[in-house]
Amino acid sequence: MTSEPKTTSSAPTVVGPITGGRHGWPFAASIDDVAALGYVEEEFFLEGDAASYGPAGDFGYDGRWPAEPSGLAPFRTRVLIQRPADPSRFNGTVVVGWNNVTAGYELLAELPIMFEEGYAYACVSAQEVGVNGVAALPQGLKTWDPERYGSLDHPGDRYSYGIFTQAALALGPDRAVEPIDPLGGLVVERVVALGASQSAARLATYINAVQPITGTFDGFLVLIHFGSGASIDDDLVFDATSARPAPIFRTRTQFRDDLEVPIMLVNSETEVPAYFAARQPDTDRFRFWEVAGAAHVSAPQMTRRTAKAERDELIGRPNPNPPSHISYVPAASAALGHLQRWMTGGTPPPTQSLIALSGDPAEIQRDEHANALGGVRMPGIEVPVAHDTGISSVEGLGGLGGDHEPFTKEKLIALYGDHDSYVARFSEATAAAVTAGVLRASEADQLVKEARESEPF
Repeated sequence: MTSEPKTTSSAPTVVGPITGGRHGWPFAASIDDVAALGYVEEEFFLEGDAASYGPAGDFGYDGRWPAEPSGLAPFRTRVLIQRPADPSRFNGTVVVGWNNVTAGYELLAELPIMFEEGYAYACVSAQEVGVNGVAALPQGLKTWDPERYGSLDHPGDRYSYGIFTQAALALGPDRAVEPIDPLGGLVVERVVALGASQSAARLATYINAVQPITGTFDGFLVLIHFGSGASIDDDLVFDATSARPAPIFRTRTQFRDDLEVPIMLVNSETEVPAYFAARQPDTDRFRFWEVAGAAHVSAPQMTRRTAKAERDELIGRPNPNPPSHISYVPAASAALGHLQRWMTGGTPPPTQSLIALSGDPAEIQRDEHANALGGVRMPGIEVPVAHDTGISSVEGLGGLGGDHEPFTKEKLIALYGDHDSYVARFSEATAAAVTAGVLRASEADQLVKEARESEPF
């Protein structure tokens, strides 16, 4: 008689904090002075058994995906944690991030609100590429620093959902705090899942198929999502160096509408053509924002990623076009703040207009500057000094930066007269974005400072 596979697991074991290695710091550690921001950054290993899942019926467009556990496999991975040094600053929420591996190494979503408003942030190496890299250009953890990461063991991406769940259990309200507490004694009240880009596709599958089984998370923040879920039951990995990489996005889907926890989705303009077919209305448990003019990887994000890649001696991919200067990140920061209040009984996030589309096939409607109409309006798109778009003529990953075409001096003078008048109008647009709830005051101040110090004229 063939025995049924074991499908339940106990909480993982925590090892650490991890130190040493060839480089002496964690892969993808922050480039900010976290100590000066009142934070501690530490790395831990997690080891135990992770569940895999498989379909128990059809995975349809409505996102109500029936799934069931299908097996267990041992794993050992890492989690990079940033937490307030002073427990009194902690706001009770741990954000568990699914590290993005599309580049062939791990990219961590970065939101300024994390440090400013007392979140703990745990960045999880949930996928195999993060640990092992890809064959043609291995830049995974074990290659980057074999002394530090050589003991890691990933059983394949069908177990990534189980690994992500195990990480959340090791960090949640009911975690074991002895013998090692990776959160240094913080009193955790809520656990939020965060995923961007490829990780958003993984998170979509988690929301639709796994969260109903595990009930692990108290809320979800999904960023720059193309509207499809990732595979749940195979180990194929995306390799950008391959002539025909395995597809990341498998099943076009909306988010299921029967969960009791809130879901917040923030997209840039880049995802609009792909996501249009998956648009769904806001509800008492779902909010969706699209940021006009913003790119999947904007110029501000590219600057930070480049600095981190140079420090970590990574080989990146050049961007063929100047990337859009409009970032979705400030809106994503605001969204996390709304999600925090939403989870604690406060007012739901404000509903925002979506980027305007027309025609068949649908195309983005644009103003006289060729900038998108509708959507969340950052001050740089309301008071433009350039054509900024998340859409690029470049295909594939090279087009994720969109495009940036500065206006001529003559056009700027015709629009604003002089620099002082431009800054005054920019400040008004910034205040309007804060009032609309799509921009936080501290990030608004930074944008105004940058506009005042700029020299577009």
